[in-house]
Amino acid sequence: MSLYHHYIFPYLLDLAMASPALRKPRERTLAPACGRILEIGFGTGRNLPHYPSSVERIEAIDPDLDMDRLSLPRIRHARIAVDFHHLDAEHLPFEEGSFDTVVSTMTLCSIPDVAHALREVRRVLKPGGQFLFLEHGRAPDAGVARWQERVNRYWMPLAGGCHVNRPIRRLVEDSGLEPEQVQTYYMKKTPQFVGYMTEGVARKN
Repeated sequence: MSLYHHYIFPYLLDLAMASPALRKPRERTLAPACGRILEIGFGTGRNLPHYPSSVERIEAIDPDLDMDRLSLPRIRHARIAVDFHHLDAEHLPFEEGSFDTVVSTMTLCSIPDVAHALREVRRVLKPGGQFLFLEHGRAPDAGVARWQERVNRYWMPLAGGCHVNRPIRRLVEDSGLEPEQVQTYYMKKTPQFVGYMTEGVARKN
């Protein structure tokens, strides 16, 4: 792992995830969270204050040990109990139908095999379970999409493997999950090539 990723990237990521522009989208996305909850791509733990007050415990996974210096103190001081694991989303060690809710915020962009990970999300959800997601990805506007294709290979090594050009809704649908209540928009005060957001709920039927 590079010195950049170890010493600099976690703080840059944490700063980006602390953006005020993400506060309301996070709260909307997490508002339906209930039952047994799994959060994939826990990162630096920025979701913790935004879970509804009814949530008392979550399972959380992230493969990146370099995030621990920021995430573990937040876990210790959170009102929510967190069972944290260093795991990747492509290989979830949970039984089929284990969770009522799976959460992903700003995570699908950086999972190497995102299609496999989404199939794993579907597998561990109970029938009728919900996948709550807030993700940036490929824009529908041709000009923005062309820029996303141009910058993606340069962006990825700077942003922890983040792809700016993944078609989020299509990836969710292709996994067999059924999207509901999905909204898309460009996030304010954010460059369009990283600011096209897909926010919503998909369900395992």
